[in-house]
Amino acid sequence: MSTERIFKNFIGGEFVASRSGRTYERRNPADRRELVGIFQDSNADDVNDAVAAAKAAFPAWRRVPAPKRGEILLRAAELLQARKERYSRDLTREMGKPLFEAGGDIVEAIGMAQYAGGEGRRMHGVTTPSELPNKFQMSIRQPIGVVGMITPWNFPMAIASWKMLPALVCGNTVVIKPGEDASVSTYNLVECLVEAGLPPGVVNIVTGFGPSAGQPLVEHPDVPVISFTGSTEVGRLVYELAARQLKRVSLEMGGKNPLIVMDDADLDLVLQGVIWGAFGTTGQRCTATSRLIVHRRVTATLVERIVERATRLRIGNGLDPETEMGPLVNEDQLRRVLEYIAIGKAEGATLRCGGAQLSEGACAHGFFVQPTVFTGVTPQMRIAREEIFGPVLSVIEVESLDEALAVANDVAYGLSASIYTRDINAAYRAMHELEAGIVYINAPTIGAEIHLPFGGVKATGNGHREAGPTMLDVFSEWKSVYVDYSGTLQRAQIDNVE
Repeated sequence: MSTERIFKNFIGGEFVASRSGRTYERRNPADRRELVGIFQDSNADDVNDAVAAAKAAFPAWRRVPAPKRGEILLRAAELLQARKERYSRDLTREMGKPLFEAGGDIVEAIGMAQYAGGEGRRMHGVTTPSELPNKFQMSIRQPIGVVGMITPWNFPMAIASWKMLPALVCGNTVVIKPGEDASVSTYNLVECLVEAGLPPGVVNIVTGFGPSAGQPLVEHPDVPVISFTGSTEVGRLVYELAARQLKRVSLEMGGKNPLIVMDDADLDLVLQGVIWGAFGTTGQRCTATSRLIVHRRVTATLVERIVERATRLRIGNGLDPETEMGPLVNEDQLRRVLEYIAIGKAEGATLRCGGAQLSEGACAHGFFVQPTVFTGVTPQMRIAREEIFGPVLSVIEVESLDEALAVANDVAYGLSASIYTRDINAAYRAMHELEAGIVYINAPTIGAEIHLPFGGVKATGNGHREAGPTMLDVFSEWKSVYVDYSGTLQRAQIDNVE
């Protein structure tokens, strides 16, 4: 939405500089010599302006018929499709994932725009018969108000679309603070919405950092709904702050996702799934495969194949079409991953491949680390229990399905899990017993689609789901309506006697 690489806040349909007077740079994590953009280092005053704009736009927007709101989203989907290549390159530059993955991020936003747009004509309530004569009853959905959104950098357009588009089709207005490491994609998404006909003030963008911009948004008294995706640590703080004002809060947080391999599994298929699940997006997915729980009969064979393939992954700038794995998003994340690799070694796990920073050739100017595989990992090791958010795979050997399920469930998180087996009985047992919001059979732990609910249990979330048929629940209120046309007072259950 800016012809320059200076991105101002988008408030009330206008681009405005932060009241703080401060900005910050974002550089390509694959090549720090390349400037991606300069963004506003916003503060509470900027958040107040954005919320005021969203609040002022709400009365008119909520009265736009839901099908008409949906039509705007459908037009935005067409614009996203037409600009997919350009937006994919923007996304790769700002957070590092290879172009083919960045394209998938845009496609997910396209799909959500189409899905949420369709909900404008399918915003179903419930109609039931009354227990009294001459009385009609039904329920309807209504918007809530201004929704505050805090989104991460790893899927900067897809996750923004998961939150923003359902909120809009319900009739809410939005203030979004995108991840400071990847904000361009949010501007690109909003650009399409505005060109598709979204009125001024309905969506507002405030860039900046958590303490100075995110926290004022969470605490603002005119923001009744908060939708957050990020770490469990920050999510707990968001929940605590929002609870003081009894806000509705949707949290999507961390994961420590297991991929179970039984001794009857198709190892060719497993190999593909593990490499993609563990090292796709450089392991920077909340659904990444971080624990490989393998039956002892196939461990040695499978590990050898994984190590051989991992060491051949082409690592480099995501703009290179040959690249299979890009950089970590920033220096802090690089440091975190290297620290966990050191922890794994100190705990006694065996480093089978990787484990080092890459700083030569195509990787000389970025935050690159080798794909890393540990064996000899026990369930109590930190690398088997804590979210690393990098290309580090911990292999845990088990003797049986029962042990595999117990190990899989014995962590704080419960987002995604998978099992590879040809035994339908084992597959169905896993489907029911794995403590996860998402379960895959003969597929890795990544690959969710927008028309099923997305989210997890335990420390991964707080019971809400994004996407799918439940996606409107966070952003709408149920209202029950009773119409009594009897012409007399009917006292419900008191008069419901024979």
